[in-house]
Amino acid sequence: MAAAQSTMLELGTSAPDFTLPDYDGKPVSRDDFRDAPALLVAFLANHCPFVRHVRREFARFAREYRARGLATVGISPNDVGAYPQDGPQGMAAEAREVGYEFPYLFDEAQEVALAYRAGCTPDFFLFDRNRRPCARPPTAA
Repeated sequence: MAAAQSTMLELGTSAPDFTLPDYDGKPVSRDDFRDAPALLVAFLANHCPFVRHVRREFARFAREYRARGLATVGISPNDVGAYPQDGPQGMAAEAREVGYEFPYLFDEAQEVALAYRAGCTPDFFLFDRNRRPCARPPTAA
C-alpha cells in the first residue's frame, strides 16, 4: 500500500465481510469472530516504519484485551513484489518475533483493504458485536 490517509468507513457501516488465508494458508473469515463482543481489524505491513514502531505494544494490547473479549485480526495488504517481507513467509516470522497471537491474514489482491477503505498502515477499525464501528475517528483541526 502506498502512503496515504484512510478515508474511513461511514459511521454505522457494518464491518465488510472477508475470507483470507493466514500465513500458513488457512482461511479465516469475519464470521469466525461472530461470538466476540468486539472485533479489531488491523491493517499491518511488516516493512512499515509506523507499524514497526507500535508492533510490540500492539501485540501486548491484543493479548491483554483478548482476555476482555476483544477479537483481533491483522491483515497484510501489501504488494509482495515491492515488499517481499510482507508476504506469508515474512508474516509468519513477524508473528513469531513480535508475539502476534491473533490471526494474521494475507490480502494479496488488496480487496479487503479497499472494502475497509484502509489507505495506510497501521490502520485500525473497531466494531461492536453487531459489527458496527465503535466510534467516529477524530477530525483534523
